Amino acid sequence: MSLGKRLAKSPAVIRGVGGMAHAWLARCQRRTDWQVRGEEDLRAALARGPVLLVLRHSRLMLGPFHWPRDAADLSSLHDTSPIARIAGDTHRRRGLTPVAMSARLSNLAMSRMVMDRMRAGASIGITADGPLGPAGEINDPPLDWARITGAPVFFYAYSTEKQLRAKSWDKLLLPRPGGRGAVVFRAWEETMPRRADAAAREAARASLKAGLDATTAEADALLGLPPGP
Repeated sequence: MSLGKRLAKSPAVIRGVGGMAHAWLARCQRRTDWQVRGEEDLRAALARGPVLLVLRHSRLMLGPFHWPRDAADLSSLHDTSPIARIAGDTHRRRGLTPVAMSARLSNLAMSRMVMDRMRAGASIGITADGPLGPAGEINDPPLDWARITGAPVFFYAYSTEKQLRAKSWDKLLLPRPGGRGAVVFRAWEETMPRRADAAAREAARASLKAGLDATTAEADALLGLPPGP
């Protein structure tokens, strides 16, 4: 294994880079004038139990800062790549409970981990199109976990006036300090049938995509920005 790969897997390196990332994101959060929509509905749902929070991979950077930690814990699910582990470290610094999901785990094992966290009272946060795309699409895990858990589904998106975009498959939104920002939470008005056939599953996928697209577009529109990835 190369030196670069060994460093990338080093817990000390992950903590160091995670600390710097958290400090930068905290500065962006503090120095942005935020407008928030839908948090009251989210809090009302959390008072009844855990939810499944679905977002685009491109809008994940400030998610830990917008989740109402005083209302409930959130377990963000991430893979075991160095970047994902750094993201997990920033979530942990916000008092949340990230869970690393190895690619070697079966779907059944992953589902059991999700159920264990929800039984412990934690909501689950998942990127619909992560970790590798296709960008903006709804992959299988949100569908599977909505069906298995029966938990309410909420969409989340944020946007900022001052931003950069990474040259990545998802065009990751990188916030900059200052200016205005918008946060939107929106409930999915439908449910995933426990015994969904192929047609019902694809209908739910299309509905989830429409809801997430609308939530993301609303966050941009609140700032007068065109819909972005």
